[in-house]
Amino acid sequence: MIVKLRFIPIFFVFLSIWGQEDCYLGVGGSQDSTIIKVFQLNDKQIEKMRNWSAELKYRNMLLADRAKALLNRNAQSAPEDLMAMSYRYRALMDSMKQNMRMIDKRVLSLFNDKQYNLYITLCKGVAHSPLYVDRQVDEK
Repeated sequence: MIVKLRFIPIFFVFLSIWGQEDCYLGVGGSQDSTIIKVFQLNDKQIEKMRNWSAELKYRNMLLADRAKALLNRNAQSAPEDLMAMSYRYRALMDSMKQNMRMIDKRVLSLFNDKQYNLYITLCKGVAHSPLYVDRQVDEK
């Protein structure tokens, strides 16, 4: 009985680690001005973030249009067709999430140590997993 009880806390630790969501900045959304203020971005960082934000909006607009078209084409489909459509729809949503992650990582790569440490602290404060990036890489 004691052996079983020792494994219960370990199980919950692993469950909480696996269950943590990634900590996204939210570049490309309505939070851009908040990101600028909270992390006190300099002019160069702001310019790059705004460019990448526009890129993300464009990429995701194309994916959203494809998702809308997919839903419209399959509105009256048979259950088997709807299942296949749901997999294609999910793939589009996953692509949008990957785009968001890619752009957030680009912005995080611009952060100095103080900004990045603040990001990690904020993520841990809401029990999310920070995105780790090599901040020495500066995409042009």
